[in-house]
Amino acid sequence: MENDEILSLDHDLNLIFPIINGKVSMAINRMMYRNFRKEGLDITPEQWTVLAFLWREDGVTQQTLCNSTFKDKPSMTRLIDNLTKQELVYRNASKTDRRSNYVFLTDLGKSIREKANRAVNQTMESALAGIDEEGLKQVRTLLAAVFGNIQDALDDK
Repeated sequence: MENDEILSLDHDLNLIFPIINGKVSMAINRMMYRNFRKEGLDITPEQWTVLAFLWREDGVTQQTLCNSTFKDKPSMTRLIDNLTKQELVYRNASKTDRRSNYVFLTDLGKSIREKANRAVNQTMESALAGIDEEGLKQVRTLLAAVFGNIQDALDDK
């Protein structure tokens, strides 16, 4: 590789690395957190990912939640513990497998769905302002490819 090519590659990596390393994600999470507060909700973006899954499919195992949200077991246990303290979810032990717990929404957990989704929608509208449909399509394609590559690399190990 010639010096010009190395400089160009370094420059591209310097531009894309902050995106890959989570700055966009962190900024979105900060805005979501703020928008949850505006809606009067005391939840975090991480907690929202669990609640959002349960709003689609209530009464699933903690392992299902781990798999669907890409959280490890200790992180998921902590998230569910906190959601339980906030009376948004509860656990029921499996009748067939003592090692499994099923997680269910409480009435309060069900009742905050609209406010939480409004906060998330406001966040995403702000984050995607000025990006047309073609741009969104390209971003989705690119991120799906990056995610797929990482999944494949992790599966190989």
